[in-house]
Amino acid sequence: MALSLSNFLVPLLTLLPSGLITAAIADTVTFDWNIGWVNANPDGLAERPVMAINGQWPLPLLNITKGDRIIVNMHNKLGNQSTSMHFHGMFQNGTTEMDGPVGVTQCDVLPGSSFKLNFTIDQPGTYWYHSHTRGQYPDGLRQQFVVHDPDNPYAGQYDEEIPLTLSDWYHDEMAGLLTTFVNYKNPTGAEPVPDSALMNDTQNLTVSIQAGKTYFFRLTNIGAFAGQYFWIEGHTMRIIEVDGVYTEPAEADMIYITAAQRYGFLVTAKNDSSSNFAMTGSMDTSLFDTIPDTLNTNVTGWLMYDDSGSKPAAALLDELNPFDDFTLKPQDGMALYDHVDYSIELDLSMNNLGDGASYAFFNEISYVAPVVPTLYSVLTTGGNASDVAVYGGYTNSYVLQKDEIVEIILNNDDTGKHPFHLHGHNFQAVVRSDEDWGHYDPSNHSAFPATPMRRDTFMVRPTSNFVVRFKADNPGVWFFHCHIDWHLATGLAATMIEAPLELQKTLTIPEDHLKVCRAAGIPVAGNAAGNTVDALDLKGENKMVAPLPAGFTARGIVALVFSCLSAFVGMAVIAWYGAAPLSSAELASTKKFVMKHGGNTD
Repeated sequence: MALSLSNFLVPLLTLLPSGLITAAIADTVTFDWNIGWVNANPDGLAERPVMAINGQWPLPLLNITKGDRIIVNMHNKLGNQSTSMHFHGMFQNGTTEMDGPVGVTQCDVLPGSSFKLNFTIDQPGTYWYHSHTRGQYPDGLRQQFVVHDPDNPYAGQYDEEIPLTLSDWYHDEMAGLLTTFVNYKNPTGAEPVPDSALMNDTQNLTVSIQAGKTYFFRLTNIGAFAGQYFWIEGHTMRIIEVDGVYTEPAEADMIYITAAQRYGFLVTAKNDSSSNFAMTGSMDTSLFDTIPDTLNTNVTGWLMYDDSGSKPAAALLDELNPFDDFTLKPQDGMALYDHVDYSIELDLSMNNLGDGASYAFFNEISYVAPVVPTLYSVLTTGGNASDVAVYGGYTNSYVLQKDEIVEIILNNDDTGKHPFHLHGHNFQAVVRSDEDWGHYDPSNHSAFPATPMRRDTFMVRPTSNFVVRFKADNPGVWFFHCHIDWHLATGLAATMIEAPLELQKTLTIPEDHLKVCRAAGIPVAGNAAGNTVDALDLKGENKMVAPLPAGFTARGIVALVFSCLSAFVGMAVIAWYGAAPLSSAELASTKKFVMKHGGNTD
């Protein structure tokens, strides 16, 4: 499938309509979305069902203006799956109920049900929208959206905008992949390896540009798993935005972008238009347990100075040296939060539970969604809402006071990288240690930056740590989780419950939100277990799978699984053989054996 990006270009201060762009300059922008299935073959290797909006896939790329109100009337026409929608990176100030994660701020929207999102966009920048139902968005329910800023500090420094997405891609649907991933047959927790990589949901993207012009690229990783290295041959990228935060300009030859992160950068075209240039996304294979021989880990698009010219092959690189995003500085010069009111320490680990499958943990607790969505518990438990026990033993909940400076220390005991996203906020990146550094030691760390980078998704390196800080100035219930979708599905999440008593005074849940819960038989009041009489009685709460007996390891589980399988095969053979009638020769031989040993043959 070939796709030209000429129709994607957004001239400065003008939004051009296109089949793939919804241009909207208005006070209120209303979308009516029927979410259903269509077939697509974006990598040219395998046609498969994908989740579409109004029969369209790739999904519509949204262009909004800061200050607009968005209304999304969402109708689930999937038939076989529930769904939801999250506008990633939106703080949802005053509208936490519109945030989207199932079990946190709402219930799943069942097939045949409808759901309305209604909120105001007051943050300019590069964002994306996606399903927040377990493991669903990699089936195609994800796309970029851009919030244009009338007060953009870089206005006048570029001529046109170019939206660009990277993603991994699977040929099989997520429901089946999740079943085999969270399974005793996969005790090491090896994540499914993607079948390919995509750029703007194709593998043959061309972008027509003109010599001498400057372009504002908005790059988003909308993938499920793989971080990607990105570079444009023969061109330098000047970063001016990350995750909706303007930065001081920083030049980069290569960017590393994790799942869910966004970068905005300027590229000035050459004055010579005689050659075209490859731009490459390369999946981070260090995340993969195995690399199939048939897997092309790269995806290539082209900057086309001459549309009739050739598309050169991407150059092979000996090493990948991406720009270090930790060195970025916010353009507004916001200073470090130099004192902390509340410090949360989260130790990340991966291990097996009693069903033999591999799970992810914070402080030895694997997140399990409560019976009642956490936001609804906040609103219906009165003064007890300030007691973290109300939210159950398996939601990794923390109650934050209004305007506290909160610090999250994340110690990664796993050997893999993890991109973490905080809903409702961006945070200051205060520390990110080198790989294999171990746990954070407050007496032994590099100097804190005076003006830390802010973003809403930040990567921790293998067996290392990071420290981030934010101000609890947005009452609501906010999810904090790994944005590798396989890890979220196995419990790598926590819940920040911010100013719950204040929230009770200001928030009412819309009736259509409650209706989807009732349709699913989910209670909308009470603690994590749905208890409306005693908020501290958690009998009946959802729990994680019971732990394995002491001493079991992943290697031991593998041995146990194969021993059991061998035993079952052996017993089956014995049973089959024993059930078969003996031949005359076998009868004679058996009789002889019994008589020889003094037995009775009657």
